[in-house]
Amino acid sequence: MISQVLRDARKYEETAEKAVAVESRPGFHLSTRIGWMNDPNGFSFYNGEYHLFYQYNPYSSHWDTMHWGHVASSDLLHWRYLPTALAPDMDYDRDGCFSGSAITLPDGRHMLIYTGVEKEIRPDGSTYALQRQCIAVGDGIDYEKYPNNPVLSENNLPEGSSKYDFRDPKIFQKADGSYGCVVGNCDKDRDGRVLLFSSKDGFSWNFERIFAANNGRFGKMWECPDFFELDGKQVVIVSPQEMMPQGFEYHNGNGTLCLIGKIDETTGEFVEEHNQSIDYGIDFYAPQTTLAPDGRRIMIGWMQNWDTCPGNASDRLWFGQMTLPRELSIKDGRLIQKPIKEIENLRQNKVSYENLTFTDVIQLDGIKGRKVDMELSIQPGDEKQIYHKFAVRFAQDGNYQTSVSFRPYEGIVKIDRKFSGSRRAVIHQRRSLVRTKGGKLKLRIILDRFSAEIFVNDGEHVLTVTMYTDQTADGISFFADGAVTMDVVKYDL
Repeated sequence: MISQVLRDARKYEETAEKAVAVESRPGFHLSTRIGWMNDPNGFSFYNGEYHLFYQYNPYSSHWDTMHWGHVASSDLLHWRYLPTALAPDMDYDRDGCFSGSAITLPDGRHMLIYTGVEKEIRPDGSTYALQRQCIAVGDGIDYEKYPNNPVLSENNLPEGSSKYDFRDPKIFQKADGSYGCVVGNCDKDRDGRVLLFSSKDGFSWNFERIFAANNGRFGKMWECPDFFELDGKQVVIVSPQEMMPQGFEYHNGNGTLCLIGKIDETTGEFVEEHNQSIDYGIDFYAPQTTLAPDGRRIMIGWMQNWDTCPGNASDRLWFGQMTLPRELSIKDGRLIQKPIKEIENLRQNKVSYENLTFTDVIQLDGIKGRKVDMELSIQPGDEKQIYHKFAVRFAQDGNYQTSVSFRPYEGIVKIDRKFSGSRRAVIHQRRSLVRTKGGKLKLRIILDRFSAEIFVNDGEHVLTVTMYTDQTADGISFFADGAVTMDVVKYDL
């Protein structure tokens, strides 16, 4: 039975989306159907297609009472909008259907697990959002909320846990067919942690343990946890709030954290061996992964940062897009991210140059555009004297540009969008310390109409940025302070 709240959302989005011109959207990154989008939810492969849900306010380009938007795709690049999947229409989620995940049940049904939010007025008159985990089951289009919701509440929390910061369940199936679920939480001091719950059938859940704890190291509350095995290691991904920078890591405040380690066979707890940022750019948050049918672990994230939202949302019919899905692996104990291989099917109009040595600024025939896949390899043009700086400038004309630069003596790659057309003092730069030897560097730059994703040294680092530069600014140029020898291959997408 579809509620009136859900019926209204579906009717509204179907009508309102007609006002959004195709050319005002990204070319191959998912954007919201209408209104507002944030965290990816329910990323899964179901009935022969990838399904992705997202935090959604169809009625405004600003965050408000959360629904679940819904899309499906066969190739992770061409997305088809489906009707709103969840709306806040029950007492336990009347103030929002927050983030969660999805899994296929043995009987073939698609199960969503999400955080239901109900505002609670405390004795002193203050209002807090009580957060509980809820279930809905459906067929890939329509979902029915479980009669016994919520399935996890404040009664299931360990002592000292915040019932107001208990959200974003990520479900997974164990080898024996039972289920586990990691949920973001914090203690009374807002120190983040991940809680682990277990279930035999996916409907009745029990608390197992505090799976991973912050212990004051990485920000405060831990949002949007994920847990999976990758290349013989166990990986925990979270999005901590209010992080402090540590060297060149964790510069975004509300940022992302990857922990690589193993499970202690005695205690069942996660034992960390390595930690790192996931994305070193400006616009990336709340990533979620799924396992593709061919065994690839694929991740997608919200291509935005909370601190840069208000300035761009006010005059748009839609606001919010997702990153390009990325294939994950571990190499030398580090998380590696590469664009999904499917993007190669979009490539056309190849242009390449080899062993091009230059100083100062050059532009190359055939290399321009705002929907581009470009691979660069650079090295010193003079081995005895390494250049001081190299830069690529794109989305460029006489007034605008966004750039990626590299200083070999410092080993620093920097993304800079201060000339991209922004009229507000939002975040414009991020720097990343990368591996380099003798001034050699590899970059893969993927441009869409409103974004750039920079993959450094075959995915050792990634820097993501949104840019709302006028689409007529489609120039690309290269700069060298000192002699640089460059190979470049560029495709239109």
